[in-house]
Amino acid sequence: MTVIVTAEFTPNEGAYDQVVAALAPAIAEVHEEPGCLLYAIHESPTGQIMMIEKWESAELLDAHGAGDAVKRLNASLEGLLAKPVDVTRLVPIPAGTSHQGAL
Repeated sequence: MTVIVTAEFTPNEGAYDQVVAALAPAIAEVHEEPGCLLYAIHESPTGQIMMIEKWESAELLDAHGAGDAVKRLNASLEGLLAKPVDVTRLVPIPAGTSHQGAL
């Protein structure tokens, strides 16, 4: 079953562009990882950056979390965030058709 992840990044005052610059290289890199179906960043109206991820399985997501791309990403974000990244794992609840009820 697929797993959806949201990760909320809160940049320090004046560090928004630096956080985007740190996140951007990971997009293409992580899309090459086994099980990655979506890895994208979006701007929130409150000034935070939301990462939305979709993985084929929790096991492949766990492997990603322990991988080098995440280590590099964490290192590049050091000192740029006002608070720790808020990560939430979501599991689809089937509703409607297979296209209507899940990302």
